[in-house]
Amino acid sequence: MTSATHAIHDAHSHEHAPDCGHQQVEHGDHVEYAHDGHLHRSHGDHWDECEPAGHIVHAEHGHEHGEGCGHQPVPHGDHTDYVHDGHRHAAHDGHWDDH
Repeated sequence: MTSATHAIHDAHSHEHAPDCGHQQVEHGDHVEYAHDGHLHRSHGDHWDECEPAGHIVHAEHGHEHGEGCGHQPVPHGDHTDYVHDGHRHAAHDGHWDDH
């Protein structure tokens, strides 16, 4: 699994839960919630932005993600990630990154 930064999402009054209305994403050992173009994860008594700690290339990924590929699409900032094998993939310069 990729490491992530510890970026606290301040002033987040909404409590995410399975019925909160935001898309749930299984990501490694936790659940994220897609909210306003970014992903939140519970961390103690607050919510963190779940972002990678740098550019992490997913090597040898022959599958092309896109509409109808069978993997869960997740809006993320200015692009779409796809949930695949417990992590998110994002297209980047002719390859896929782990998010």
